[in-house]
Amino acid sequence: MPLHFDLQEYAGRVARATDALEAARLDALLLFAPESQYWLTSYDTFGFAMFQCMVLGADGEIHLLTRAPDLRQAQQTSTLTDDRIHIWEDREGVDPARELAALLSHLGLSAKRLGVETDTAGLTARNWDRLRAALADARLEDASNVLRHLRRRKSPAEVECHRRAATLSDDALGAALAETRAGAFEGDILAAMQGAVFRGGGDYAGNEFIIGSGDAALLCRYQSGRRHLDPQDQMTLEWSGTWRRYHAAMMRTLVIGEANDRQKRMHEAAVDALEACETAIRPGARMGDVFEAHARVFDAHGLSHARLNACGYGMGAVYNPIWVDFPMFYRGNPLPMHTGNVFFLHMILMDSEAGLAMCWGHSVLVTEIGVERLSRHPLDLVEC
Repeated sequence: MPLHFDLQEYAGRVARATDALEAARLDALLLFAPESQYWLTSYDTFGFAMFQCMVLGADGEIHLLTRAPDLRQAQQTSTLTDDRIHIWEDREGVDPARELAALLSHLGLSAKRLGVETDTAGLTARNWDRLRAALADARLEDASNVLRHLRRRKSPAEVECHRRAATLSDDALGAALAETRAGAFEGDILAAMQGAVFRGGGDYAGNEFIIGSGDAALLCRYQSGRRHLDPQDQMTLEWSGTWRRYHAAMMRTLVIGEANDRQKRMHEAAVDALEACETAIRPGARMGDVFEAHARVFDAHGLSHARLNACGYGMGAVYNPIWVDFPMFYRGNPLPMHTGNVFFLHMILMDSEAGLAMCWGHSVLVTEIGVERLSRHPLDLVEC
């Protein structure tokens, strides 16, 4: 199975990672986040649900400790050679953290300064306790942001993956619009959207496609259960095309029937806010500036009660349980934006008093002169 990028790309990532280790004065990184493992070596699996750790030494040497079901996964999807793949055995009483401690001892890292990715679904609280007990002689430090910061700046090859993902997102919206009408079944709409992604060669997204109509249009989380659309209805969709695990999320609230005046005003505000956020995005500007642009527009439209406390976040190659990547647009976020960053901007209005939703969003790329929309779909209000 061919790698998604050439070996030179992966070598460059390893070099950047080891430079980051040196800057942090770490002897090694214990990588539990699947995004880190994938970015560094192309290793692609949901095996992180069990105990799994990738060890990156300051010298650039990489080892993987995993279970037997992921042996061939590592052999076929990653840059790792067989001698760098280590298997811990499923058996009663096994402690995989001690297996990791033995590997680190073999690598001469037992009593060293080790960075650990703790802010990830790949390391449960139970396994963290096991790890600390097994590595009592080591100096463990949280290093969740070391590779996370590196992954923010996308290479040209990664940008191309985001572009492909955005095309799939647009295709999914087109498929949804073709199915959406009074009486349509939400399950058929979801099937059309997901089918468009798969037919285009894409992947499962990092979380479920979100669909909600009627009162559930005011939800921004997936919930189980399906309904048919009423002649006068509203439906909120949030989804992402995914190409080689890279995402480009979108969001829309569709009106079934004729939009009322309040919905039209909410739509106008959402588009104004989205465009204001795009204007605020430029290399060197702070993430918090984008949130302020979003809040300023919604507040001026008298919709402060309906907006959220964040208006988007990073896009990348991410895994379940959610496609949200670091960092997020919220008030006061001081992080600067850089050329090559990819973000999902979502202008979410949930007016519980009126029982109306209006959510508009798409993914963008930060360029040297500002921002580039990755979606081809217009921002016009959609009445189905």
